[in-house]
Amino acid sequence: MDHFDYKNQELHCEDVSLASIAEEVGTPCFVYSSQTFERHLSAVDSAWAGFPHLVCYSVKVASNLALLSMVAKKGLGADIVSGGELFRALKAGVDPAKIVFSGVGKTAREIIEALDAKIMMFNVESAEELDLLARISQERGAKAPVSLRVNPDVDPKTHKYVATGLKESKFGVPGQDALGVYAKIARMPSLEVVGLDCHIGSQLLTVAPFVEAALRLKKLLGDLRSLSVSIKYLDLGGGLGISYDDERPPSPSEYARAILGAVEEERLTVVVEPGRVVAGNCAVLLTKALYRKTTPSKSFLVVDAAMNDLVR
Repeated sequence: MDHFDYKNQELHCEDVSLASIAEEVGTPCFVYSSQTFERHLSAVDSAWAGFPHLVCYSVKVASNLALLSMVAKKGLGADIVSGGELFRALKAGVDPAKIVFSGVGKTAREIIEALDAKIMMFNVESAEELDLLARISQERGAKAPVSLRVNPDVDPKTHKYVATGLKESKFGVPGQDALGVYAKIARMPSLEVVGLDCHIGSQLLTVAPFVEAALRLKKLLGDLRSLSVSIKYLDLGGGLGISYDDERPPSPSEYARAILGAVEEERLTVVVEPGRVVAGNCAVLLTKALYRKTTPSKSFLVVDAAMNDLVR
């Protein structure tokens, strides 16, 4: 694990003893390696060097204000799914013009807060959400920047609970309906088309599903041009996997090269929303052993942390 090492049989994070942290602040607590987090952010960002892009860290993965402040200081953006995450991102100093609002369940209040903050764009997930966004924008005399999340029906070859781009998923608008929805957006004076979005799942261990999704979006871009619909941003979501045991996921640079091979000629600004690949292995849950409990079949260590601290 990056920047977590044993020294004299004692675990350290960036040369700081975890035992000393436990003594100073108590347990349970989370200990993050800022060097690991920053290095992973840089690896994702530099993978797209030389091509118009924006890295929007997925706040849902770890929304600690100290982490979000590092995102802001690097000049990167944020991918949010709630008003609370918007508040945290702004509090940490993230530029609202680099904030993308995703998620299937945006409330009227959250939409108003995001409009007032002048975020970069709303990734719209349904026709009903689109109607609400248009009505609120009109009432407030605003023009909401819209990107439509398209469900490309691509199998990400990951766990079924984190596959989000299949046709049976709750996420996004079916690909065959996208042109009609974009035509509807273009007729709404309180909305402005700025992007095209998809996110097919998380913990992906091969680039092939990403490329397949990108190629389907590329075809849709051509269809949109025939309708005179102009797109600025191609939002490809996140989902790049990490190693838990013996998995060998592609690196951010391998991922970027594969995607650019499919869409580079479009010359749009690519938006990527990394989460797990940035924060997944930059922290530990520090806990203290309280009791040793022995039964006829097993021995247990009882600690002062539980599933409310780290879901199994």
